[in-house]
Amino acid sequence: MAPSLSKVSVSGLGDGHNQSLLSLEGSNFIVNGHVFLSDVPQNIIVTPSPYSSSTDKKIPSSVGSFVGFEAVKSYSRHVVPIGKLNNIKFMSIFRFKVWWTTHWVGSNGKDLENETQMVILEKSASGRPYILLLPLLEGPFRASLQPGTNDNIDICVESGSTKVTSARFQSVLYIHVGEDPFNLVKEAMEVMRVHLGTFKLLDEKTPPGILDKFGWCTWDAFYLTVHPQGVWEGVKGLADRGCPPGMVLIDDGWQSISRDEDPITKEGMNCTVAGEQMPCRLLKFQENYKFRDYESPKTLATGEPNKGMGAFIKDLKDEFNTVEFVYVWHALCGYWGGLRPNVPGLPESEVIKPELSPGLKNTMEDLAVDKIVNTGIGLVPPEKADQLYEGIHSHLKNVGIDGVKVDVIHLLEMLCENYGGRVDLAKAYYRALTDSIRKHFNGNGVIASMEHCNDFMFLGTEAICLGRV
Repeated sequence: MAPSLSKVSVSGLGDGHNQSLLSLEGSNFIVNGHVFLSDVPQNIIVTPSPYSSSTDKKIPSSVGSFVGFEAVKSYSRHVVPIGKLNNIKFMSIFRFKVWWTTHWVGSNGKDLENETQMVILEKSASGRPYILLLPLLEGPFRASLQPGTNDNIDICVESGSTKVTSARFQSVLYIHVGEDPFNLVKEAMEVMRVHLGTFKLLDEKTPPGILDKFGWCTWDAFYLTVHPQGVWEGVKGLADRGCPPGMVLIDDGWQSISRDEDPITKEGMNCTVAGEQMPCRLLKFQENYKFRDYESPKTLATGEPNKGMGAFIKDLKDEFNTVEFVYVWHALCGYWGGLRPNVPGLPESEVIKPELSPGLKNTMEDLAVDKIVNTGIGLVPPEKADQLYEGIHSHLKNVGIDGVKVDVIHLLEMLCENYGGRVDLAKAYYRALTDSIRKHFNGNGVIASMEHCNDFMFLGTEAICLGRV
């Protein structure tokens, strides 16, 4: 069930709110009489949380506040200081690559990293509680934290499109306080669940059956050279040694892909070195020749045709009765390079050149990103994203696949200039993905990968329960 929270007033975020433990007094952010951010600029707006508890066990609105700001001009990207952090230990999560986050610690504003997704300030023996700083989405904008000058914490708010601008924000940051760091995050996410209304919490969803199964992924064994015989031998080897898998994940290497310079009749599965597949695009929804040409041994006994991915999945499950689930990999945009345009049987697509934000340019160098930027992404327009997932998932369901691992998730923010910005483009894709998972894979047969950014966490988790970390 959704958190049992109610809004004091539905007419606006700042109406009818309760008194908060958090306050902005002069130029200081204060909680329980303790300053935790100083020299707060005058353009910062603070609004106590308007969400109140309907039961004693739920969250009192007095422990949280929303933070925004007013800018002089309307822009698509703002970097604004929210105050100085001095000599308070913190732990944080920041995006060190486009796809991945990691843990970081420090004591001052200068110690933060770019693309920080959340910060928890340590409690003190003198009565200061734990304090969570959580960057949010507001309208078509997405926020993150980063180091500023002179130990300021800066908030970066960006739409991803020069056509989407604003000068006033009310709720790009949420501050929540508490005595237990685990409950602190849990409570804050319950508030965000109601405030944003764009995702569901784990206890509202039913995790897929693979959760309690020993699984095997083909990637480290084969990379792109995965083939039916290798999968069969891998499962047999595990079973023979007393570790029979309950779930098998056929990773990258099963799809029909090609490079732009190749004829559409040529499949480019000779790309076996890591990185060589990045410039390739999806050529068809069906499996490539390695799995398409599989012929079941049962064909000889029955005399009836029994070929392809469907025959292989059936034989695998029949031979190894512990294998209850077979998942396959695909990228959010179909493949690393998206779809190849103007190919019969595929939805409309256009090759878009990715544009990295200043924050992404400060992340660690990444071969995949370099390749993708150089060759572009064959992007299906957001209003037709449902055709992309229907094409992939309906075929997979028909051949006996039980779910998908959706990878290469954080591309959309690089492609959103002409699509209303990163938030609107992501909403369209995640909505289409969620609808397809519900239709074809029981509403939960999906694993997220390369997804470590708050866009995904706040927009893409209505159905997804599991993510690669």
